[in-house]
Amino acid sequence: VTLFQNNTNARWQELCQRLQMPVNHDTDTIPENLQDVLRDYQKDGVAWMLRLQDCGFHGILADEMGLGKTLQALTLLQLQHCVSQSTKPSLVVCPTSLVENWLCEVHRFTPSLKAAIISGADRDQQISQLHTYDLLITSYALLRRDIKKYSNITFHHLILDEAQHIKNPDTANAKTCKAIA
Repeated sequence: VTLFQNNTNARWQELCQRLQMPVNHDTDTIPENLQDVLRDYQKDGVAWMLRLQDCGFHGILADEMGLGKTLQALTLLQLQHCVSQSTKPSLVVCPTSLVENWLCEVHRFTPSLKAAIISGADRDQQISQLHTYDLLITSYALLRRDIKKYSNITFHHLILDEAQHIKNPDTANAKTCKAIA
């Protein structure tokens, strides 16, 4: 039993040390088409998310409006798409008012990602073909309605934009998002 505890303690110490190291972006990891677009603090944000992911954690980008959280998330998705052999799509859940904006940002900054909005009367068909996309975008409202259709799907990443929509764990939004996370 002591050996197990020491091994666990050593892994924990290593993890703590990795998380405490300064985050410096490695410009080699940033996709070439985004090198000149991202500011240094955004590159550091992407590097931090990659470090969290490497350590088995999830992350939150919480800063002021207009500082490029969407761009950082898209950069992470493009990096993962280029590096990973995963065929799993990622999912963005956002307020209805931002769904189209997300698609526009994908086309503008990460056009190599095949993205689609899940909305409208043909959502069943769209969801059944989600494996043909790298990124799907839907609203909190539609995700609540369609949650049973997502029940057996594993996403590479789940991005919650305006995540204050799930801050109360007893709400339908929070329960729905946690059901697919």
